[in-house]
Amino acid sequence: MIGNQVALLKREFWEHRSIWAAPAAMVLVSVLLATTSLVVGSGFKEVVNLAIVGASNIDPGERRHFLVAVLGGFTIVIALSMWVLTVFYCLDALYAERKDKSILFWRSLPITDTETVVSKLLTAFLVIPLVSYAAVLLAQVLSLIIMSVWISAMGGSPGHLLWDFGALFESFAFALLFMLSIPLWLAPFVGWFLFISAFTKRSPLLFGFLPILVVPTLEYMVVGTKLLSDAIFVRTVKLPLFGGERLSELIEDGRIEVAAEMTGILSLIDLGGFVTHPSLWLGLIVCGLFSAAAVFVRRYRDES
Repeated sequence: MIGNQVALLKREFWEHRSIWAAPAAMVLVSVLLATTSLVVGSGFKEVVNLAIVGASNIDPGERRHFLVAVLGGFTIVIALSMWVLTVFYCLDALYAERKDKSILFWRSLPITDTETVVSKLLTAFLVIPLVSYAAVLLAQVLSLIIMSVWISAMGGSPGHLLWDFGALFESFAFALLFMLSIPLWLAPFVGWFLFISAFTKRSPLLFGFLPILVVPTLEYMVVGTKLLSDAIFVRTVKLPLFGGERLSELIEDGRIEVAAEMTGILSLIDLGGFVTHPSLWLGLIVCGLFSAAAVFVRRYRDES
């Protein structure tokens, strides 16, 4: 079983190059944007020199807050791209093998349909987040190196301004927890898109998103309730990793700034509340049901 899963996960890397290509592209874009902003900033040398002097004299907590905010920007951007990648991966995971008939080859091997679907789930829940996390670390470190060279050229001390290892540890730990929590919280969508990938004969993107948009609308128009709408859309914007509050709300009312200043960004995370949240486990159950349906469809669909 474990040996088969290792082989199947390697297969995902071979067949879905976007798993590593998309995060690599995001690293390149992030580093280019950081470099461009520094080049543009170099045109305002007097202002930059004053800013470096001011940053050298401010409280270490303020500097840590600024560094965490800058590094956190890379985490948020790559996390969003990771979720987009996960959606398209799940929609293509079981559809592509039927489209190119490679499913006939894989069925000739001693690998069950359950093992195949489980490998897709492991890729969505573990492999893609870890690859994206590596991309976050690479983008952050490369950007810090580029900023260090730039600050040195401007006469500042990058070791004093940027290389706060306490802030770096907080940012790295926050990025890891954030990356791993997103697919777990959005597990119903992962299961649904995998089921659509196994079920539909064409246009998985259309068949994947159309029910998500149409069914809640029909429920509201016919029944007058918004149960499905709340279950679908609230889940996408409200992550209990932050104590049941939206990340945008924490940013708007300044609590991220206070936490980063006083106790660190990790104080925002309620890991125990996230793990024990009933909606998390309900979502995993829904994901399991959709995944079981995907196994059933794959097993009994005739692709010959």
